[in-house]
Amino acid sequence: MSIVNIATHLKNMAQQRPEQRAILYPVSRDLDGRNLYLSDSYRELDQRSDFIATGLRAMGIGRGVRTVLMVPPSPEFFSLTFALFKVGAVPVLVDPGMGFRNLGRCLAEAEPEAFIGVTQAHVARWILGWGKATLRKFVSLRTRRSRVVRINHRFMTLGDLVAYGSRSTLSEMPHDSKYETHPADRSTVSHAERRCSPIAETNASDQAAILFTSGSTGVPKGVVYSHGTFAQQIELLKDIFQITPGEIDLCTFPLFALFAPALGMTAVVPRMNFTRPAQVDPREVIRPVHEFGVTNLFGSPALLNTISRYPMRVGGESPNCSLPSVRRVISAGAPVSADILDRLQLMLAPGTQVYTPYGATESLPVAVISSREILEETRHQTAQGAGTCVGRPVAGTLVSIIHISDQPIAEWNDSLLLPEGEIGEIVVRGPQVTQEYFRRPDLTALAKIPDPVAGVSRHRMGDVGYFDPSGRLWFCGRKSQRVITAEGTYFTEPIEGIFNSHPRIFRTALVGVRRAGKVRLALCVERESGYPLAAIEELTRELLELGARFRQTQAVRTILYHDSFPVDVRHNSKIFREKLAVWAAKQLQS
Repeated sequence: MSIVNIATHLKNMAQQRPEQRAILYPVSRDLDGRNLYLSDSYRELDQRSDFIATGLRAMGIGRGVRTVLMVPPSPEFFSLTFALFKVGAVPVLVDPGMGFRNLGRCLAEAEPEAFIGVTQAHVARWILGWGKATLRKFVSLRTRRSRVVRINHRFMTLGDLVAYGSRSTLSEMPHDSKYETHPADRSTVSHAERRCSPIAETNASDQAAILFTSGSTGVPKGVVYSHGTFAQQIELLKDIFQITPGEIDLCTFPLFALFAPALGMTAVVPRMNFTRPAQVDPREVIRPVHEFGVTNLFGSPALLNTISRYPMRVGGESPNCSLPSVRRVISAGAPVSADILDRLQLMLAPGTQVYTPYGATESLPVAVISSREILEETRHQTAQGAGTCVGRPVAGTLVSIIHISDQPIAEWNDSLLLPEGEIGEIVVRGPQVTQEYFRRPDLTALAKIPDPVAGVSRHRMGDVGYFDPSGRLWFCGRKSQRVITAEGTYFTEPIEGIFNSHPRIFRTALVGVRRAGKVRLALCVERESGYPLAAIEELTRELLELGARFRQTQAVRTILYHDSFPVDVRHNSKIFREKLAVWAAKQLQS
C-alpha cells in the first residue's frame, strides 16, 4: 500500500538534503540586541521526531489517538507535530488566543485522549478541567530527562521521550543535542521496537488532524483534515507559487509553518507573539530577511500593514527597511487592501509579487490573485463598489455561485446555480476541500452539499460573491454579515470598498441596527492615525458625499467612529461585525 502521510516529505528531505537547515529559532540576544538562533538540520529534525515517535508509541499514543498540541512555534513544535504524524496520531490544533471558554469547548468537543503542551497549558488544563472526561495521557515540554527512563503510560516529559526513542540509535544522536541520553538506555528497547517502521501506513482518507477555525463568525469548528487533504495542499502550494527545495521561509503563522519542511524550505521562526501579528516589531521580520536571505514570507494583512508602515516611521528609504531577497509574499486571512500593497511593494525588489490566496480552514487555496493585477486593475473597480477580486480558481478546483440560503441543502443539483455577474453563495469542490466537521453533523449539514455524481461533498464557503466575464471571482463579504432591510440586501465588501477609498480612512464595517422596528444601515469607521478629532464633522460630510455618488451606498446615512475594530485572534484581520453591530446599537441609543 502506498503511504500518504505528510511526514514522508520530511523523511525524503532528510535523505536528499540532510545538512540543509530545517529550522532556525531565536533563543537569546547578543550584547548588541541581535537575535541568536538555534538551528536543526533536516537530518536532526527527522531523527528527533523519530525518537519522539518511538516514545509516543510506547506510551500508547499511536494511530488514531486524538492528541491536543499546545506548543508555540519552536523546534519542539515541529518535531512533535511530525512525530504525531509518523505514529498516525491525530493532532488537535487550536488557537490559544481564542480565549479560555472557547478553548474548553473545542477540547470537550474533540474528546482527546492525549495532551502535549508547555507548562502553562498543563496548568490551565488542570485548573479549568479541559478534556477532563477523556484525557488519559500527558506529555510536558521539559527537555531534561529523568535519571532513569521507563515508559509511563500516563505522563512523560519530552526529554524522556527523546531519550527512550534514542536507545536503538544512540550512536546517531546529535552530539550537541540538548536532550540528555545515557548509554544504559540502549539495553531496554525491544527487538520489535528497533524494527518498527517510523511512519504509520496511513492512506489518503485517514484522519490526519483536527484544526479548529478561528470562530470569527461564530463558534469555532473542528475541521477534519485527512492525509490526502494535506498532500493536495502541498502540491497546490508548490505548483501555484513555484516553491522549490532550498528556499528560506519566514514563518509568521504557526499552521502554515508546518508546510515549510514539507515543501523543502528552511523555516525561520521570528521573535513575535503569534496571537497578535498586528503588534509585531517590524525589525523582527526585516532583520531575518537580511540575515538569512529569506525568499518566502507568509503574513496576515494585519502583519503586512504593520511592516509596510515601518519605513514611514523611521523616515527615508533605508536599506534596513527593504526586503531584497524575498521572491514572493503570501497573505491570507482577509483581503489585503491596495494601500498596504502599495507600501509593501516599495520594500520589495522590482517584480516581486504579493499573492493573496482566497480560501478558508476548510478549503485552501481556492483562488489566487497577484498584487500586480490588483494595483493595475481591480483596485479601481473595488473603489467603485465591485467588491474585492480574489482571482481565478486554482487548478483542479470547481467554484460555483448558487442562490443564497441559510438552510441545509440536501443534495447538489445544477438548478442551484446563478448566472454570471449575480451575487450568491460561493461553493467549492476539489481535492483540497475537507469533507466534515468533527462530531458536528449539524454544522456539517449546513456547510456541505453532497454531490452524488462526484462522490464527494461541495463546501459552502460561508461567503458571497460572483464571477466576472473574464472568469475572476469577486468576494462580497460573509453571508452571515449581509444586512437585510425592507429596501433590499446589502453586502459588506462592495459598500466598504467605496468608503475605504477615502485617504483618511483605515477601514470601515457595514452593520445593521434595528431602530423603531426597522433595520437601518450604519457604517462603522476606523480612521487613519493622526487625523484630528476636531475635523470629524468635515470627514463625515465627505463620506456621505462619497456614498451619495454610488447606488450601493446611497442608503448609508449613519456614520459612527470607532477607535479600533474588534478582530479575530488568528490573523488580527477579520472584523467582528457582529460585535460592532451591538456597539453601534448602543451608540445610537445614547
